[in-house]
Amino acid sequence: MQFYFIRHAQSTNNHLWDQTQSWAGRVEDPELTEVGWQQARALAAFIGDDQKRAVSFAQASQNVDGFHLTHIYASLMIRAITTGSLVARACNLRLVALEELHESGGIYAEDELTGERLARPGQNRPYYLENFPDCDLPECVTDEGWWNRPWESPEHRAPRARRVWQDLLARHGGREDRVAVVSHGAFYNHLLAAILELPEPEGTNRWFDMNNCGITRIDAAADHLSVRYMNRLDYLPPDLIS
Repeated sequence: MQFYFIRHAQSTNNHLWDQTQSWAGRVEDPELTEVGWQQARALAAFIGDDQKRAVSFAQASQNVDGFHLTHIYASLMIRAITTGSLVARACNLRLVALEELHESGGIYAEDELTGERLARPGQNRPYYLENFPDCDLPECVTDEGWWNRPWESPEHRAPRARRVWQDLLARHGGREDRVAVVSHGAFYNHLLAAILELPEPEGTNRWFDMNNCGITRIDAAADHLSVRYMNRLDYLPPDLIS
C-alpha cells in the first residue's frame, strides 16, 4: 500500500491563528478561506495529473509518474471534506468520509472566559447530502449531526490513531492500493506516532510540522515501512504556503 496523508487547505481558524496567535473568535467547524480554496484546487490539479511516464524507481518514489490514487478518505470536518472532495473529483474517485479521521478534540466551542470546551453536534446528514453528494457517509451522520459527544480528551487520541491505522491496513494492507486520507495537523502527529511506533508527544508538543495541503507518503509493505517524503509542498507557489 502506498499511503498518503494530506492536511486540509487553510481554514478560517488557521488564518485567525496566523494573524493573531490567538484562538479568540475561533469557530467550531470552520470553512476554507479564499487562500484555502486556491490551495485545494492546486492540490487537486497536482494529484489528479495521471499522465503516465516511464521513470526510474527513484523518480517513482517522488510521484513523477503521477499519483494514480485508488482510494481517498476524508474527515467529516468541513475543511477536510471540502478539500477531499476536490481531490476525489480530480481523480474520478468516490470520496469516503471516515468518522475517526477528525481533528483532536472533535467538534467543540470554547468559552473564552472559562476555557470550558463545549461539545457541538457538527453538521447533519441533509447538509452533507446537499453539499457533498459524491461522498459516502458513515452511519454516525444523522439528522441531528455526527459528533454528539463530549470534547475528546488527550488520552483518547493515540488509541484512535492506532484504530485508524489498523483499519487502513485491514482494508488495504498487502495490496497495491494507493490510499490518501485528508485530515488534520494535530491528528497527523498521533497517526505518525502510531505508524512509526514512536512515543506520543507530551502535552501540546508535536514531532512533525504539517502545512495546509502538505502531503506525506509512506509505503507500507508486509515487512517494512518506507517514508518517501513528508509535508511536500513543492507544487504550491510561495504565496499559497500557509
